[in-house]
Amino acid sequence: MTKVIYFGTVVHSLSLADLQVLAKAAVGVDDEGTIAFLDTEAASPDNSALNHDWEHGSYEVVSIPAASFFFPGFFDTHIHASQYPNVGLFGKTTLLDWLNTYTFPLESSFSDLSVARNVYSRVISRTLGNGTTTAAYYATVHSEATNLLADLALEAGQRAFIGRCCMDANSPDYYCDKTLEDAQKATHEVIDHIQKIDPTYEIVSPIITPRFAASCTHELLSWLGDLSKKTNLPVQTHISENLLEVQLVKEMHPFADSYADVYDKCDLLNQKTILAHAVHLSEAERDLIARRGCGVAHCPASNSALTSGETRVRWLLNAGVKVGLGTDVSGGFTPSVLHTARQALLVSRHLSMKGDESHKLSIEEVLYLSTLGGAEVCCLDKKLGNFLPGKKWDAQLITLDTKNSPVDIFPWELQKQDDLVAKWLFNGDDRNVSKVWVAGKLVAGTSFSA
Repeated sequence: MTKVIYFGTVVHSLSLADLQVLAKAAVGVDDEGTIAFLDTEAASPDNSALNHDWEHGSYEVVSIPAASFFFPGFFDTHIHASQYPNVGLFGKTTLLDWLNTYTFPLESSFSDLSVARNVYSRVISRTLGNGTTTAAYYATVHSEATNLLADLALEAGQRAFIGRCCMDANSPDYYCDKTLEDAQKATHEVIDHIQKIDPTYEIVSPIITPRFAASCTHELLSWLGDLSKKTNLPVQTHISENLLEVQLVKEMHPFADSYADVYDKCDLLNQKTILAHAVHLSEAERDLIARRGCGVAHCPASNSALTSGETRVRWLLNAGVKVGLGTDVSGGFTPSVLHTARQALLVSRHLSMKGDESHKLSIEEVLYLSTLGGAEVCCLDKKLGNFLPGKKWDAQLITLDTKNSPVDIFPWELQKQDDLVAKWLFNGDDRNVSKVWVAGKLVAGTSFSA
């Protein structure tokens, strides 16, 4: 790669409430995809280069027109890659019935690698096309298919946490880990494979994945907790998504005081743990999760579609819990993190209608959750999540005035950049994602002419 200066409107989050909209910025990205400088008020690309001792002719310039802006790549902190064909299929079921009716039959088919390749190739392409540069993927119990997902993500250039689902209880006989030894062997096969193809985990990383406490025995959870301590690998699982699920976990694991305590007693709660949903947490559980430094993947589309409930995001944030967004495909009906941010905003307003206005989230806050908040949940905020110098250029180019754009822009709006961002959040989709980069490499969209 060569050095590049990206010139035009830049939008990114510095904190939960601070969304910077910079109408004339220059971002210098070096030949390793690292941001060398961010000039918030740049006279020209060449002037910025001169100010930062970049020799004329040693860099390319990418300038963008009005009604366009650079935005950080999205983080999807909870997505089931294997469930992508079922997007939008719920029937009249809630969580536990839905798993047996739709999910387990589909996932079991991934013993056929041709099925796995077809689905995984398409979900990676679709999420990249929606601006998702980092995804925390759940796969299936099949180690070969899970390894294939890792191969495909690495080939496509999408940052991915790849988790082989561990499940040895309350699961169909045709789709589960038959023994603890089977789960151990298959889990190590995936970890060893990813270590081989990406030894530093720069793009693809294994992630320890107990499906959820109701589908894992105490023995399996304890072994996975011990594995997380020995390897320092991240962990992902579900928590308190559905009231019947919470009751099932209580009956199945009487050694613990709560759902969160099940994981804690099995050493699965730490700063690298991603807990999906967290709809029905008690205050004690929330505080425990905060103390352990865990992150929560908020999945508003899924929680609404499966009638699981409404996660109290403000309540979590006020306690110091890290929060990002998850599409939760296919409980969620869209692979778009932008749409999920829209849903997060609306769910917060529904909560506020019950009498507590503090639940309401702003545009700035849900866009933070989709980028820097997700980076914090994934423990990648030191290198990703916004455009500060020293971080990687994981970015998307948003273009609002394309031929097929769902966003109508009027001439008098071109000087109101904040309004353009708001219109994009509420009306935009993948048709507005012109290009996507990961570590400076173009991974979706067509190449620029220099």
